[in-house]
Amino acid sequence: MLKFADDFNFPLMNKMFRLFLMTGLLIGSLSVFASNPIDKFINEPSMQNANISILVKDLKTGEELYQQRPNHATVPASTMKALTTATALELMGADYRYKTLLAYDGNIDQSGVLNGNLYIIGNGDPTLGSLRMGDRQFLSKWVNAIKAAGIIEINGSIIADESRFDSEGPNPKWTWDDIGNYYAPGIYAIAYRDNTLNVTFKSGAVGTTPEIININPKIENLMIENNLMSSRITFDSAYFYGTSKSKNRSVRGEIPANSPGFVVKAELPEPGLVLAQDFQFELEQQGVTVTKSPFTIPASNYTFPAKSAVRTTIYTHYSEPLSKIIEEINQQSNNFYAEQVFKSLSLFRYGLGTNRHSISMIRNFWKSKGLDVNQLFQSDGSGLSPTNAVSANFLTSVMEYMYQKSKNKEVFFKSLSVAGKTGTLAGVLKKTPLSGKVYAKSGTIARVRAYTGYIIDDNREWVFAIMVNNYNGNSWQALRKIENLLVELCSQ
Repeated sequence: MLKFADDFNFPLMNKMFRLFLMTGLLIGSLSVFASNPIDKFINEPSMQNANISILVKDLKTGEELYQQRPNHATVPASTMKALTTATALELMGADYRYKTLLAYDGNIDQSGVLNGNLYIIGNGDPTLGSLRMGDRQFLSKWVNAIKAAGIIEINGSIIADESRFDSEGPNPKWTWDDIGNYYAPGIYAIAYRDNTLNVTFKSGAVGTTPEIININPKIENLMIENNLMSSRITFDSAYFYGTSKSKNRSVRGEIPANSPGFVVKAELPEPGLVLAQDFQFELEQQGVTVTKSPFTIPASNYTFPAKSAVRTTIYTHYSEPLSKIIEEINQQSNNFYAEQVFKSLSLFRYGLGTNRHSISMIRNFWKSKGLDVNQLFQSDGSGLSPTNAVSANFLTSVMEYMYQKSKNKEVFFKSLSVAGKTGTLAGVLKKTPLSGKVYAKSGTIARVRAYTGYIIDDNREWVFAIMVNNYNGNSWQALRKIENLLVELCSQ
């Protein structure tokens, strides 16, 4: 033993000890690193260049469980709808119903002739003629109301009054390749048929131009420059382009070859005018004549005699309650419904629907609740604009408020999609332990994947926001990474 000790090289021993110690610390740190799902996620090769904001909180204790740049504003895509719908519930109420008024000016003589105009006065209802909800036979009820008022002839026009929203139409912060399509339509005080135009094409061999064989509804003087191509794809890759209310449109892209009737959806250029035309047709079908053509106001060649004429309301059409509309927005990520509700906020408060005032109202409301609105940059209500930005901290704070403090908690919670079960989350986390336990709003636009919501099971009540911008790889690959992250977080 002594010999061994005498022969031992102590300087060498010290160096080796330090090497072993450093190696042990490195292995230990790597072990800790590997066990942290957030670190693993952000160091994935596809995520190393991404802009990421994450926050996960325990709703019972308020403890921040996991985070990654939680205060950094990030493009939220359709998770912005959670903010819009939460604010609308708080300010307008779950039972709020849109009102569309039928009114007339002039007078009704003894023979039943209305010597004046009949007005459709819009207040932003997204459900008129919608395929999503509402009374499909509402025009018949409108005709019955006109007859009940004793009117058998209208010596004037049916006028669609859109003056309670501004005339901006599509949000100016949307991109050009979105504007003109059904998912990014103009937003007006009168909406009709989901503000959607259905164009049916008959396609031939690969490389040929498909033929337009039907347009529904019919739009007088509508011109479509057709630059489509038939190809071997099996999905819709056609995009319409056009400015607000313009009847000159173009369509580009591809649709499947050899299809006898392939429908592509576009923006409906004049929803108010189409509604007035359909109403006039329904009236005339039931024996009520109208002497002049319908039109919309505001209009450049029309001066509404608001100061000198009195309009008499003869019928009020009510929408479905806001609670049901919000369920459609959050579960189906309906941009059109979201934007109608968004612009309605300022109409509700100020009497005129504008994007600018709605943005201000949302900021002021959440600022009054103690949220840091410096982490919110909002351009629209749906999240379609790439200029939107919000932090994970701000989104989780909104969701936390709605869960813990809002009288509309149940309505809001019910409006969210359920992982593996419903809405836009029906295919998300489907075959994982979190199926049926995540209630959230998803968000997807180019190079953006985002989710915000709740994880609720026997062991936890968590609120979270995960937003990833500019990842490498495709959108579905990014989703798989986010799914894995959520599963790993909940298995810790």
